[in-house]
Amino acid sequence: MATVTPEVLWAQRSSKTDPEKNFIYLTISVPDVPPSNLKLDLQPTSLTFTGHSDTLKKTYHLELEFYAEIDPAESKINHSARDVELKLRKKELDDAYWPRLLKESKKVHFLKTDFDKWVDEDEQNEAPEEDFSNFGGMGGMPGMGGNDFGGIDFSKLGGGGGLPTGGDDSEESDDEMPALEGDDEEEGDKKPTEEKKTEA
Repeated sequence: MATVTPEVLWAQRSSKTDPEKNFIYLTISVPDVPPSNLKLDLQPTSLTFTGHSDTLKKTYHLELEFYAEIDPAESKINHSARDVELKLRKKELDDAYWPRLLKESKKVHFLKTDFDKWVDEDEQNEAPEEDFSNFGGMGGMPGMGGNDFGGIDFSKLGGGGGLPTGGDDSEESDDEMPALEGDDEEEGDKKPTEEKKTEA
């Protein structure tokens, strides 16, 4: 049976005064792993995850060593059918972001920035409440908070390319319709049809 390293998405917030606004968002992508099949060991400087999907016949294993310490007692977890989401409280209050998630600076292929949750360091105070409510509603209400762009909404779009392509197709079909009608008529009849279209 294959052991796979799951994809991990991360984002962060920081605060020197408010511990509630000083945390790491971590999403471990492990579809079809029931709670009974997963083990999560969260330590101040590391995370170890193992989970098994019976339907996909995959075992996921992940070990992370954090850039700095977190507070496991104040961290939260949310398990869904697609992933395990964690909100890890940073131990040290600091306005500055961590420069990276992991202790080692080398790039790892499975770790990616969660652009749905990422806010630039200088803009984080503008919408912290929205981010927290979005995280709390992840359990089953993806449509809550009209101006929140949750990960669920973006994943439904797939690559995002489907929408513009659909628009182009409909425009092309509008343009093609008069041309097809014009082919059935004489050349002379075709020009008035196009003139009528531009007037309308």
